[in-house]
Amino acid sequence: GTNKPAHYCVLFDENGFEADSLQLLTYRLCYGYARCTRSVSLVPAAYYAHLAAFRGRALLAPDDDSDKASSCSGTTGGGGMMTIAKVHDNLKTTMFYT
Repeated sequence: GTNKPAHYCVLFDENGFEADSLQLLTYRLCYGYARCTRSVSLVPAAYYAHLAAFRGRALLAPDDDSDKASSCSGTTGGGGMMTIAKVHDNLKTTMFYT
């Protein structure tokens, strides 16, 4: 496929980047995505955030499994607490969701 350019808006720049250096940084970051050997159209941090959120939702489990329908919709029904599934110790310091 063909890459499509992305449009970024800098809301607050506490690092003092100039426009050209910020453009070069985002360009170079687009070649560092672990799931692809080519450049991607968005900065990989956005892709990783999406993957982490998706995996986080999959790892959440309601404490009370009595209501299967509400756990599928993302709510716990009676305001119950959600717990995170156990992750193996060897995976805790890696990006296992990539």
